[in-house]
Amino acid sequence: MIDFEQMLPLLADAGVEFVIVGGLAAIVHGSARATFDLDICYSRTPVNIERLAAAITPLSPALRGAPEGLPFRFDAETVRRGLNFTLTTGLGDIDLLGEVSGVGGYDEAFRASVPVQMFGHEFRVLTLDSLIASKQAAGRPKDLTDLHTLEALRDAQADDE
Repeated sequence: MIDFEQMLPLLADAGVEFVIVGGLAAIVHGSARATFDLDICYSRTPVNIERLAAAITPLSPALRGAPEGLPFRFDAETVRRGLNFTLTTGLGDIDLLGEVSGVGGYDEAFRASVPVQMFGHEFRVLTLDSLIASKQAAGRPKDLTDLHTLEALRDAQADDE
C-alpha cells in the first residue's frame, strides 16, 4: 500500500511537476474506491525528469511485476528513454505516466486538472470529466467499473449546481 502522506510531499518538496490521475484522483472527487498505488502524469522536461529521478531513486524503485533479479536502474536517463513506469518503492507502488489515455501528456493533464490541498501542499488532480475520458480510453474492466461511479459523481455534482 502506498504511503500517500509521505510520497506526495516528497515529490512536491523535490519540485516535481505532476498531476494526480487514477484512483487517488477519483477518491479526491468523492469515490469510495480503494487504491493501493499512486498514479501520476509527470512533465517530461529535462529538469523535471532529473527532479523526479532524484526524488524516487532513494526509495529503491524496482519494476513492479518484473521477474526477480531482472537488472533495472532507475535514473534520469532511464526515464528519458521510457515513458510509463510501474514501480514498487520503499513507500509503496507508484505509476509514472508520461501520457494518460484519453487525456494526453503532462501539459494536457495540467490543463484538465484542478488544484487540491492535501498534506500541507497544493497538488493538481484530473477533473472528473478528464478521469471519465481516461477511463473510457483505457477500457480495462476495472476502468469500466470505475466509470459508472465517476459518472454518478459527475451527475450528482451537476444536480447540486
